[in-house]
Amino acid sequence: MSEGEQNKGAQQRAEEFLQVFKKGAEFTQDLLKENERLRYQVLKLEKALPAGETGEVARLKGRIGELESEKLEILSQIKTIEQENQDYDNRYNEIEAENNLLANLYISSYQLHSTLDLTEIIRIIQEILLNLVGVEQFSIMLLDETQKTLRPLVVEGADPQHVSSVQVGEGVIGAVAQSGERRLLGPEESADVFADPIAVIPLVVGTDVIGVLNLYRLLQQKVNFTNIDEELFNLLGTHAATAIFTAMLHMERDSRPIFYDSFFARMAEDLI
Repeated sequence: MSEGEQNKGAQQRAEEFLQVFKKGAEFTQDLLKENERLRYQVLKLEKALPAGETGEVARLKGRIGELESEKLEILSQIKTIEQENQDYDNRYNEIEAENNLLANLYISSYQLHSTLDLTEIIRIIQEILLNLVGVEQFSIMLLDETQKTLRPLVVEGADPQHVSSVQVGEGVIGAVAQSGERRLLGPEESADVFADPIAVIPLVVGTDVIGVLNLYRLLQQKVNFTNIDEELFNLLGTHAATAIFTAMLHMERDSRPIFYDSFFARMAEDLI
């Protein structure tokens, strides 16, 4: 069953429970009115009948007791239905959040791989971080293999002079580039965000770290990172890295894909 069918089924069941709840509430009101009517009759009979003629009064009191029991049972059922309805609402909200996450991941991935223009890729990364995560300041560093140094490619929202090159293995940023393991802090856990960013995400192509994504400051309304943010970080760590790497290769090829005989020969061997 698809997510859409599950959502539709959950919504339909919630509506059915709501209808049952409304009918139960109406029936309870009717019981209360009947209860009041019988109590009034009992009072009238007690005043009107002689002291010895209490059979009718006793019968009416018994009926009132039965109605009270029925009322308590219906109220208990309504409480159960309310809890089940709340459970369905919670599950529906969870499914909706999961669908939104999947949609955001798909759109972000599609956008990253929709262009070979490095400037456009950087803009897409900026939009993902700003609109989906809530990041105000960040930088992208790429690895200079010859010197084993991370060099700033772009700095957004902050003074570029605050962002310096970092040796692989040096400090928090260099350690992430060396280990390939992401590091997350809370927004208030870093005294110097440019040396110790609130998040450092390795950019990985295959098994190779080609750079890091440093997050320095979140938007004011952003309190901390969520599970959805972490999924987006996973996407950026791989898909953004691949998009940047591909765009750089494209630039080196002078925007023309060239396939030599050696390429076809090697592919023919690998596909056998």
